[in-house]
Amino acid sequence: MKKYSLTILVIAISFSFGFAFNSILSNRSQGQTKTGRVTGIGGVFFKSKDPVKLREWYKTNLGLLTNQYGAVFEWFQGADSTKKGFTTWGAFKETTKYFEPSTKDYMINYRVENLAELLDALKKNGVTIVDTVQTVDYGKFVHIMDLEGNSVELWEPNDIEYEKLGKQLGAKTIK
Repeated sequence: MKKYSLTILVIAISFSFGFAFNSILSNRSQGQTKTGRVTGIGGVFFKSKDPVKLREWYKTNLGLLTNQYGAVFEWFQGADSTKKGFTTWGAFKETTKYFEPSTKDYMINYRVENLAELLDALKKNGVTIVDTVQTVDYGKFVHIMDLEGNSVELWEPNDIEYEKLGKQLGAKTIK
């Protein structure tokens, strides 16, 4: 009986130490990766011959809840499932200059944490920063170019203000 109790005690202590060690490593690695990084897709944007007609096509055929800018997908964040997040889908006029200096017909927007720190790292790596950070109520934005000449938009979101703006515009989200 003593051997059995001792074995159970050793297993319990080993489990506790393992759990504590894993928690320390997990917290440390989360702290190291949370700054200046991409956390998800903020939007997908592309050029279109007739954005109004295309938005209507997506509304009719695929059920997107479109508005004058495109559509917004609403979701809950993985790190904190009480917080909402948003991803935008948008068709731009084919003559838009918004994607420049890229000549591509699309642009991806990435949600990021700590845009200032990320920009410092990108500058050190020689990444082309296209413009200066623009700050609006619903976040901070800047454009960079990737290795193949794709325009990339970085967005440090303020999802609370983004949701307020959507409500003011009467926009519905896709859930």
